[in-house]
Amino acid sequence: MIEQVLVLSLSKQTIERYNTTMSFSEELNIKQGVFTFAGDSKLPLQSGREFGPISVAYETYGVLSKDKCNAILLLHALSGDAHVAGKHNKEDKKTGWWDVMVGPGKPFDTNKYFVICSNVLGGCSGTTGPSSLDPLTKKPYAMTFPVITIEDMVNAQHALVKSLGIDCLYSISGGSMGGMQALKWVQMYPEMIKSVVAIATTTKLSPQAIAFNEVGRQAIISDPAWNKGDYYGKKELPRKGLSIARMLGHITYLSEEGMTRKFGRQLSSSQQFQYEFLTEFQVESYLHYQGQRFTERFDANSYIYLTKAIDYFDLSSGYNSLEEALAMVKSKFLVLSYSSDWLFPTYQSDELVKALRKNNIDVSFCEINADYGHDSFLLQNDLHEKLIHGFLENVK
Repeated sequence: MIEQVLVLSLSKQTIERYNTTMSFSEELNIKQGVFTFAGDSKLPLQSGREFGPISVAYETYGVLSKDKCNAILLLHALSGDAHVAGKHNKEDKKTGWWDVMVGPGKPFDTNKYFVICSNVLGGCSGTTGPSSLDPLTKKPYAMTFPVITIEDMVNAQHALVKSLGIDCLYSISGGSMGGMQALKWVQMYPEMIKSVVAIATTTKLSPQAIAFNEVGRQAIISDPAWNKGDYYGKKELPRKGLSIARMLGHITYLSEEGMTRKFGRQLSSSQQFQYEFLTEFQVESYLHYQGQRFTERFDANSYIYLTKAIDYFDLSSGYNSLEEALAMVKSKFLVLSYSSDWLFPTYQSDELVKALRKNNIDVSFCEINADYGHDSFLLQNDLHEKLIHGFLENVK
């Protein structure tokens, strides 16, 4: 039995942020929390290890109904976090990562639904991960943190949802790694979930995607400042390696059409080539900028752990087929893919849809014509907004 404790004694900084959130984001009714469990009875991991205690940082939006049947769990992608919509205070420059989709009148309508989003196990935005302090050594776990999987992330989220007194989820939804979590959720806890929105995702990572992840990890590991993962509190951090990993990953999130339209072969400043090894093209400057920004908010070790978890993901592992792996599913499905997504192309969504239909699952599927590559699901798009809104309206 997993010990479950809701932590109410937050740090002064967290409390101040929480209070600011309540006053500034009244329309969204944002609440922040940290849930801690597995203190005495550790969480069994897929690797065979046991681990704990685990703290899960989360945010909720809207109001939970009296019958507790209007909860929707949103699951973030690799570099996301628990902050899915709105702003915490007036000084915030950016809204949450899916602000276009979450809020009053939006597809995930916070006037109707109680939306939950948590930072994943292994992350670096409040949930226990490599940068967290090991209670035994009082030092960051670094590379002593256990290797985790998508299944382990889902088990931590399940503990959080149960701690909120929720036994049934109206829907679960996520794109990319979030979609992987959604698929694992419905496989592991089929009785809890009424509906699933799986977006720009896959049932297993392709060899090509695994290869991109490995190059990213090696960029970090090869940075001398990485120091075998022991860089916390040191002056030199593996920013260069993490920046390169992000630059590589970001390319896979885009498309040729989108990059051509946005950058073409335009130069950054000079009107002619300098014939030196400089950052001359606009697309080069953009990638350097994205890489640098990423190092300001993300932990290099978390990048290593999370990409490895994605690599291990295979929904049909342990089963004779994908159809058999989904035989226990009872939820209604909406599956969305994007025409220019070459990281998780449409044929991978089609494989999921065929396996669901073989099990007589109610599933709707649409490939959306969009030029922004894998990142299309994060951007405003009238069609996917209408599809998700209509789908959720008809869940019973």
